[in-house]
Amino acid sequence: MAAATLLPGAAFAQPAWPTKPIHLNVTFAPGGVTDSAGRLVAEHLSRRFGQPLVVENRPGAAGNVGGAFVAKSEPDGYQLVLVLEGTIVINPHVYDKMPYDPVKDLAPAGKVGDSTIVFVANPSLGVKTLQEAIVLSRSRPGGLSFGTAGARPSPTSPANS
Repeated sequence: MAAATLLPGAAFAQPAWPTKPIHLNVTFAPGGVTDSAGRLVAEHLSRRFGQPLVVENRPGAAGNVGGAFVAKSEPDGYQLVLVLEGTIVINPHVYDKMPYDPVKDLAPAGKVGDSTIVFVANPSLGVKTLQEAIVLSRSRPGGLSFGTAGARPSPTSPANS
């Protein structure tokens, strides 16, 4: 009878976490600000946890590829994801079909930092404000060419109104 009372306790005993390398999935390509931040976080957490943190870049679909990978992974704490706010806040409203539900399938662990977003243009474009750029874009067939780290709304999106 004494042995039977000890067995349940032994069944629930688990080693302290982490016992193996942790993977930090960065949702953007190597070399960018998200990747740099992820590598700094990995370095500090690796020392703190006493286990390697392996940075894996999983770019695509404005963060959805990496987010979906972690959302569908075993929920054992060994797959983490570093996303921008837009991946979990904006993407569900921009993409017709999300590969995961950011609210239900991911749990926030902490905030890494803030970033400032700026709008810049070549001086030869002749615009000095964002509003002037919007007016100019609407006056040109096909609008203006631009680069962005995020998803571009479709031409029929309310964001383009």
